[in-house]
Amino acid sequence: MRTAPIINVRFLHNTWMEGIHNKWMEGERTVSSLFPRDHGRSTWTDVICLRAYSNFRGSINIHSPMTHLKKKYLDGHCRSIGGMDTVILFDFDHTLIDCNSDPWVVNQLGATQLMNSLMRVLPWTSLMDRMMLELHQQGKTVGDIEQSLKTIPVCLEMIRAIKSAHSLGCDLRIVSDANSFYIKTILENYDLLQYFSEIHTNPASVDNDGRLRIFPYHSYTVAAHGCELCPANMCKGAIVDDIQRSFLPESKKRFIYLGDGRGDFCPSLKLGSEDHVLARQEYPLWKLLGQNPDLVKAQVHSWSNAKDVEDCLSKLLMP
Repeated sequence: MRTAPIINVRFLHNTWMEGIHNKWMEGERTVSSLFPRDHGRSTWTDVICLRAYSNFRGSINIHSPMTHLKKKYLDGHCRSIGGMDTVILFDFDHTLIDCNSDPWVVNQLGATQLMNSLMRVLPWTSLMDRMMLELHQQGKTVGDIEQSLKTIPVCLEMIRAIKSAHSLGCDLRIVSDANSFYIKTILENYDLLQYFSEIHTNPASVDNDGRLRIFPYHSYTVAAHGCELCPANMCKGAIVDDIQRSFLPESKKRFIYLGDGRGDFCPSLKLGSEDHVLARQEYPLWKLLGQNPDLVKAQVHSWSNAKDVEDCLSKLLMP
């Protein structure tokens, strides 16, 4: 059973969230019962606090003398805060996690020397698939890879930022040049997989011999993406194009993109003036954005650590 979410909202007090959770567990489901007041009326803060919690617990019946106003508030003002009309796209390595998951596994399982020797010969995704073969031949199992992935830390502030954005109704997705096995394993280890509606990454699977295989998101030969800004295996800009086209024009979605690497430059150029890019300071994306200001329409914000991300998202999602 899920515990009460951590809501990173300035005007929501943690004690209130704890009180909601405790009363929910006792069977209460209405605003008036969850927020008893001497004067019999619940405040706007109560309603938005309840709205955040309801994202985790399902439908809540809103019964009070101001029912119609509360429903209007939930359907209108809460949406204008940025939650339900905002899509947040996370890069994974060096963004959601503070390391590169590919060399992390290889280094921990003792194949660093071979990886370094092949790095200039093979494209990165092909290199990682080759390293999985090497680990398999050395007797390392998929379970060993999983255990290595579970030692990768995810900063507490990043966890809070993810949960807070989701609680406000944001649509969270991952666009990453890692692979599906790594990302899923790490997110499940921190109970974060449930907060993401989609994961766009290089597919990975375990074959009949028990070896982990990693494949390119875009084929190197069949229907190659043709983007000169991106590596051959993945054009994140094409992925963002597809995501944008999946929404009706009248939905007017706002996009927030978080990234650090050279591969995050192309998708950043797909965003409009109402969108935001959070670029990790002193990393390739941040430098490319600074070098090409005329190409960038989105509003650019820099960050250095997970606390910066938490603070920036908090500001962007608040009225």
